[in-house]
Amino acid sequence: MLARDERRFRVADQDGDSMATREELTAFLHPEEFPHMRDIVIAETLEDLDKNKDGYVQVEEYIADLYSEEPGEEEPAWVQTERQQFRDFRDLNKDGRLDGNEVGHWVLPPSQDQPLVEANHLLHESDTDKDGRLSKAEILGNWNMFVGSQATNYGEDLTRHHDEL
Repeated sequence: MLARDERRFRVADQDGDSMATREELTAFLHPEEFPHMRDIVIAETLEDLDKNKDGYVQVEEYIADLYSEEPGEEEPAWVQTERQQFRDFRDLNKDGRLDGNEVGHWVLPPSQDQPLVEANHLLHESDTDKDGRLSKAEILGNWNMFVGSQATNYGEDLTRHHDEL
């Protein structure tokens, strides 16, 4: 653990003075929050999960981090779901294992503009005539989707008068 912490500290210590500023200490303690710490987070995750030390995370290694099988016990449905998640979404190149790039996408996914993602989802699901615009009828026809959406403040914004509708 000491060698691992020293390696992480060297990456966090951006000015190289072997003394931690507040920012450097925060980067050391919470590396997932700092872009310059990305590679160390990925390396540590690979080291933790890669039990056979081949440089990759196989599905069994991935599952072993989440679930410990008991002898004679049937595997729970959520574990099967995780296996499917591994195959469908984690293993991007479909080679049956995760490399460093895929581990990075998993543990530190590229940031997304969540309001934009939600708005696009609402438009896609509700724009029945596919004209790229929502009519009042389309919104009312899918009211339950809008009421359950963070993009409309869970329906609160729908009670206010809007000229654009």
